[in-house]
Amino acid sequence: MSKIIDGKIISTAVKERVKNEVVELNKKGISVGLAVIIVGEDPASKVYVANKKKACEALGIISEEYALSENTTQEELLALIQKLNNSPKINGILCQLPLPSHLDEKLIINSIDPEKDVDAFHPVNVGKIMIGDYYFLPCTPAGVMEMLSFEGIEVEGKNCVVIGRSNIVGKPMNMLLLHKNGTVTICHSKTKNLVEICKNADILVAAVGRPNFVTADMVKDGAVVIDVGINRVDGKLCGDVMFDEVSKKASAITPVPGGVGPMTIAMLMQNTLTAAKKQNNLI
Repeated sequence: MSKIIDGKIISTAVKERVKNEVVELNKKGISVGLAVIIVGEDPASKVYVANKKKACEALGIISEEYALSENTTQEELLALIQKLNNSPKINGILCQLPLPSHLDEKLIINSIDPEKDVDAFHPVNVGKIMIGDYYFLPCTPAGVMEMLSFEGIEVEGKNCVVIGRSNIVGKPMNMLLLHKNGTVTICHSKTKNLVEICKNADILVAAVGRPNFVTADMVKDGAVVIDVGINRVDGKLCGDVMFDEVSKKASAITPVPGGVGPMTIAMLMQNTLTAAKKQNNLI
């Protein structure tokens, strides 16, 4: 049986680190503030926003929530973002995705000040990640890297395979592994010989969004398997990896739930702290 990489334990360690740093900043008269914007009534988004607010409260981070109606116009949303860009008490701005279809997601993301873009979705921050000169990282890939580091799993020289090429997880995950000197293959729906490529992976990251997609025949003995997927099947949460069978072959594996999921909010808290430090010329 493989080692279970426990995201709850690792995220707790990250949040404790952030909390201690927030206390030190408060002693210097510096507060840390995060604004979260949610448009509409998407149930999953509302849960995520509530969890973010709860995490902020626990760590001493000021949390401002802006719950806007489904019918909010683009001009209204852009005006709010501009107001938050100019607010000295707000260090991080997060606009919960997906947005209603009448809003231009790309335009909204681009309107957030890159120095307050704690999701790291702005093209400026994406470019910084590409060249390895960044302050903020997308929260989920950053959480995966934190887990590998916490567990002492070396990336350098390893064959790393990422299944999925989204802008939020797949592409930045590829770059972060590359920055740690991994040899990275990124796979997607058009990839040929997917099974053979995956079987060559020392570190396999599944971020494809399809339940139980990765089966034991795709994993080599002793591989590290990171499951980023969150899917609901018959009312139960499951990942992109067939956990029961793959865990018998992997040396280490993340469960769903309780794996990568808790890390995402922990890394958002870390990004918000980093933004506050940067805006106060402390880094």
